[in-house]
Amino acid sequence: MLEFLNLKPEAFGLDISDLSLKIVKLKKKKGVLGLSSFGEAEIKPGVIKEGEIKDGETLAKIVKEAIPEVKGERLKTKYVIVSLPEEKAFLQVIQMPKMSEEDLKSAVIFEAENYIPLPIEEVYLDSQIIQPLYNHLDHFDVLIAAIPKKIVNPYVTSLKKIGLIPKALEIESQAISRALVKNEVSPNPVLLIDFGATKTSFMIFSGYSLRFTFSIPVSSQKFTEAISQTLKIDLKEAEKLKLKHGLQREVKNEEAKKIFEALIPSFTDLTEQIKKHLGYYQTHAAHEHLPPNGKGISKIFLCGGGANLKRLTEFLSMELKVPVELGNPWINILPKPLKEVPELSYEKSLGYTTALGLALRGIKV
Repeated sequence: MLEFLNLKPEAFGLDISDLSLKIVKLKKKKGVLGLSSFGEAEIKPGVIKEGEIKDGETLAKIVKEAIPEVKGERLKTKYVIVSLPEEKAFLQVIQMPKMSEEDLKSAVIFEAENYIPLPIEEVYLDSQIIQPLYNHLDHFDVLIAAIPKKIVNPYVTSLKKIGLIPKALEIESQAISRALVKNEVSPNPVLLIDFGATKTSFMIFSGYSLRFTFSIPVSSQKFTEAISQTLKIDLKEAEKLKLKHGLQREVKNEEAKKIFEALIPSFTDLTEQIKKHLGYYQTHAAHEHLPPNGKGISKIFLCGGGANLKRLTEFLSMELKVPVELGNPWINILPKPLKEVPELSYEKSLGYTTALGLALRGIKV
């Protein structure tokens, strides 16, 4: 189709979190995807708190100022795919009898009321049928996603204020799984962990869909604070030492040893929470229609800015007894085995995972 007849305008991805925003626009040239534009900006503490916009005016101003500053090609489109906060969302896989698509839509609304802890009229609800990976089904598996209207509406208002048109809004975990899961299908369950500045999010993906998500307030910032308090140093110095040494245990270096000891309580808490939630998932994963041996988590992929911490993959792998590796947010964008582009290093792109997942949707829709 000629470009001027294309009625599907491309959109860029906009990942908004409590303390930063990231922008990514992809382009397609001769059927091959590549990076067109990217950028980021800080968001002052208090503008957004735990995913809830407290100051829409300031947020709109930050987004408006960030757009002309992107690296690469200038952003010409007004259409945007925006992330919604994981910690405010409800995701659940439910079983529904086979019926027409029309009937299913209204039946899902009634069924969803049993799973969502808010009146249905107070949330935006979306759903999709999950294709089975194994076994013929006598019912539908349906992924339902809901998020309170009072959380979503300020995002839309802030963006419209500066002339942006939200083409889609989606929960962070949906964008992350689109970026990290090859071809968006996994024959065995995998755990995706996003280490953000203010929270850590966990997503279990298997077959063709997300299955289970949860967030905890253990974060990169908390790790820095733990070093700062233990060693009685300021946050800037603590951040520097955290990045320098990471989780290096049994080392002769006294400084590294102190950092490790300062971080251990936070990481023990983290691994205990992961084990608890994995235990819950393993006992509630009966409807996944996976091969008979496909129950347990086969692999863990890490992403987010905090995933670059030295020795983090080895530490988690040893504690959780599951292979752990850094995810590749380019896996559905660049030809294998590429993991970065010259403009955006692999380490840096881990912090852009959500934005890359949103941008992928932006070029597909």
